[in-house]
Formats: sequence, C-alpha cells, structure tokens
Amino acid sequence: MQNYLKLLRFLKGFEKRLGVAIFFIILSSLFEGIQFSFIAPVIDRIFENKPIVIHNKIPHFLTQIIQNLNNTDNYTLFWMIPAIFLGLFTLKQVVLFFSDYFMNDIAQGVMRDVRTKLFERMQTLSLDFFSRKRTGELVSRITNDVGTIENAVSYAVTDIVKQPILMIVFLGMSLVVNTKGTLIVFILFPLIGIPMALINKKLRKIARNTQEKMADINSHLLETISGVRILKAFCTEKYEIQRFRQQSLDYYRLRMKNFINQNMMGPITEEAGAICTVIALWILGIDVLRGQLSFGIFALSLVAITQVIRPVKRIANVVTIIQAALVANIRIYDVLETKPTVVEKQDAVEADIFKDKISIENINFHYEAASGEVLQEINLNIKKGELVAVVGPTGSGKSTLVNLIPRFYDVTKGRILFDGVDVKDISFKSLRGQVGIVTQEAILFNDSVKNNIAYGTFDVPPERVEQAAEMAFAAPFIAKMPKGFDTVIGDRGFRLSGGEKQRLTIARAILKNPPILILDEATSQLDSESEKYVQEALDKLMVGRTVIAIAHRLSTIMKADKIVVLEHGKIVGIGKHDDLLFSCPLYRRLYETQFRTV
Repeated sequence: MQNYLKLLRFLKGFEKRLGVAIFFIILSSLFEGIQFSFIAPVIDRIFENKPIVIHNKIPHFLTQIIQNLNNTDNYTLFWMIPAIFLGLFTLKQVVLFFSDYFMNDIAQGVMRDVRTKLFERMQTLSLDFFSRKRTGELVSRITNDVGTIENAVSYAVTDIVKQPILMIVFLGMSLVVNTKGTLIVFILFPLIGIPMALINKKLRKIARNTQEKMADINSHLLETISGVRILKAFCTEKYEIQRFRQQSLDYYRLRMKNFINQNMMGPITEEAGAICTVIALWILGIDVLRGQLSFGIFALSLVAITQVIRPVKRIANVVTIIQAALVANIRIYDVLETKPTVVEKQDAVEADIFKDKISIENINFHYEAASGEVLQEINLNIKKGELVAVVGPTGSGKSTLVNLIPRFYDVTKGRILFDGVDVKDISFKSLRGQVGIVTQEAILFNDSVKNNIAYGTFDVPPERVEQAAEMAFAAPFIAKMPKGFDTVIGDRGFRLSGGEKQRLTIARAILKNPPILILDEATSQLDSESEKYVQEALDKLMVGRTVIAIAHRLSTIMKADKIVVLEHGKIVGIGKHDDLLFSCPLYRRLYETQFRTV
C-alpha cells in the first residue's frame, strides 16, 4: 500500500486536470449505463407493442416514465427512441474523448516530470553510485520503467474510476428492474476473485524479473555498441550475438509467462459470466413464461448482469498493470531516494584563486563496497606552481588520491586543505572550477567540435575556442573536417583517433584555464606519434600551473618537482627522481622495469 501511495505522489501538480478527467470519466460511465436502459422499451413497446412489466417496487419517477412509455404509441416511440439513443451515444463519445485527452495529458506530464526528476537526481549523486550501477540499468529506469508508470497513470487510473462506476450502474439497474436476478451476480465474485489473487501474486514476480531482464538487455546494448572496436579487434561478434540472443530469449519467456497469466483472467471472467447467464436464464425465464416479467425487462436484466463482467475483467487487467508499475516504482524510487555521499554544505564558501598550497593531512579512504582501506595515512603538500608526479603499481591508489582533491569522493579520515580551507567547506563550483582534468579516457559528446572544446564555458567567443585548439595542436585535423569546428564528432568521439580525441580534451582544459591541472595517465593509451603531439600539447598546458600527474612518461617524472611513490595505499617514497633511485626500492624497480626502455 505504501508503495502504491508513493506511486500516486507522481500525480502531484496535476490535481486540477485529474479532477476534470475524473468528472468526464464519471459522465461517460453514466451515459454508457443509460444507453442499455433503452433496451427494454425498444423491445417491449416498439417491436412487440406490449406494455413494460416490472414486478419490483421502483422509485416513483421511474414508474411515471414507464407509464408514459406504455401510453405512447409504438410508432411514435419507433422514431423518438433511436434519436434519443443516438444523441446519448454521440454525447458519450464527446465526453469519452475529453476524459481520454485529459488522462493522457496527465500521463505524458507525469512521464516528463519523472524522467526529469530521475535525470536531475542522477546529476546530484556522487561517483560511488555510478560505480555500483550499470549504465544500461540506469538508462532502463529512465526509459522502460517510466514507460510502465505511464500505463499505470493513463489506463489504470481511468479504469480504477470508470469500471467501479459501471459496476454500480449495472448492478443498480439490475436491482431496480429485478432484485432476484441481481443476487445471481454475487456468485460471480468468488468465481473470479480467488483465481485472480493467485495469478496477481505470480504477475508481481514476473514483472520484477521482466524489468530486470530489460535492464540487462539495455546494459548489453550500451556496452557492445560503445565497445564495438574491441568486438571487432577480438572477433567476438558471434559470442556477443549469442549472449544477446540468450538475453532476448529469457526476456521472451518472461513476457510469454506474463501473457499466459494475464490472459487467464479473460477465460476465468468469461466462464464465470457464462455460469451466471445460464443461471439467470433459468431463474428469470420462468417469470417471463408466467407473465410476471416482460421480455424487455428480462433482456435488460440479462444485459445488466453480463455487463457487470466487463468491468470486473478490466479491473483484473488494471491490477496487472499496477503490479508492473509498482515494481517499476520501486526501481525508480531506488534512484530518487538515494542520497549523495558527497554533499555541499549549505554555508559553503567561495574559494579564492589558488595562491599557496594544497595540504593533504593524514587521510584515509575506502570505497563503500571495498573490504579495506584504499589509502592510508597519506600526508602531502603540493605548493603552487609545482609539478607533482604520482607513481606506483596498478591498484596502489594513484587515481583515488587525485580524485579526492576536487572532492569527487570524501576522505574517511583526515582532511584536505585548499589554501588552508577544508575542501568540505568550499562550494563545488569554486573548488572544481579551479581544477582541470585530463584522463586517459577522452570523454567527448555527440556534439560539434566547438561545443566539446567549450564544454562548461559555452559563452566564450569562437576565437578563444580556436586559440585553445591551436595550443592543443588540434587545429590541423579540425581544419580537415567537413564543417571544421561545427563538425559533429559522433558518440564519444567515435569518428576521431585516440590522439585527436585527447587533444580535444586538452583544448577543453586550456580553454577552462584552471590554476590546478590533474593528468591521469593522459598519454598511456596512445601510439608513439599521437603521444608526441599530445605530450607537446600537455607541456604547453602545464606552463604556469600546479600540476598533479599520474606519471607515464619518463620525461614527465624526471622533471617533476616532487615524485610521490604509492604502494598498497601508502606513501613509501617522496622526493626528486635522483634521490628516489637510491632511497626508494619500489621506485628503482619501477624505473628499471618500466621506464628504462622508454
């Protein structure tokens, strides 16, 4: 119940439109019930020219209507009743259009708002959240799960209002014209209710598994499409096709299970309706034969009883839709209710332009899912204008250390000071605005060259973008592109080489002009020629800045003002190149095995 109430929260802000939609739904339901009330006079008075006979005690106004119908010439009714019927039918269709319009407007608005809320929430979450979730799974929550919510808002809400009203109208109609016949309807509910409860339990589990399987499919699609070069390089197309085929088969089987269980509702309700119809024929037919009930009223009773089945069937379908929506709702709220682990203080200060040093004081750090400390007892001072290289074996904590400076993660012990101010007290914008980052994976977007370079500084004039490209040695290959700086480079810069992509990210960093620069193995994945151009661009970028480099090139390490050697999350050596060769065995081993051959 609590989950369903959380689902209804998405309707906040749509209360007025929902009220109007419900009003039209109620009207259309009443018109639908009134239509069937014309069956009795059409049959008894027009075609058989017999009076309408009801042995029930009915309200006075209905008695008057029946008397008037009995006293009216059947030829007059022949022309009058169909015209009224057509008018009511037309009015019902108009009302139905507006009810559907408003409900779909609400559903589309809810989808828009939920997708926006999900995207906004994801932008506020810390990096550790994305390390735990697959990209395809998150995409599935914004697309597939929100689409499931749409069905629950449009079709389900409409039927939740409409079908009970129709049941009341038809039951009420049956009670008015024939109480005895109406009691037959109550046989219907246990015949439908018990199997429906069992089927819904199965549907809830199937819905959860189906949505998880769709997330797997989305994740696989994103991985294989973005990593298509690796697929081609390792000739694993058949392997990935087989994986996708199996996932699609699993999804197909779940959907078929859902279809079987969902569509069992139809035969159950139809069978229950057939049983009730047969019983009604036996019981009410005797009254017709005895002259205690006119055939038209008998037909009206029979129609009313059978029409109760249709709302029950629709409600069964609604329950299925709601079950799927509730599962999707849990997955959506899993994101919406996740709190960022790195939070900006409400009274965060704006940092001045970096002018002194970054102090790392006795810090420890571990990831949420990690069993032990990734960094332990780290103490380090980085002065303005220094080039500090960080080296160490794979998994020693190099990238983690540099990610703590712009506060992508929070330390679990100790503190990091930016010109004497704890980074936790500084606003994200002023802290990260002074840090430029160039990583080994060039992150680009499916946009123009200009917008990729100017990302985050979109209002800069074109000449500054071009100047940044010149400094990054990117201008020559940009000039060869079909539309120059306006060329769209494809998803993740697919149309560019590794060196070209990296030079665009360097141009982006140059345009940002940060006082602090973090280089995370920026040339490690490049061939020799590309590395030469990129390194020249990096050399220009580093001039006049404080640079923290996870080192790859020997030349970068040798000219560093300070080299920090990490092993198992601890600093085991710190100093200049020549000093460390004698004082730090790990550095000497790294130098001999990795750098001497460069």
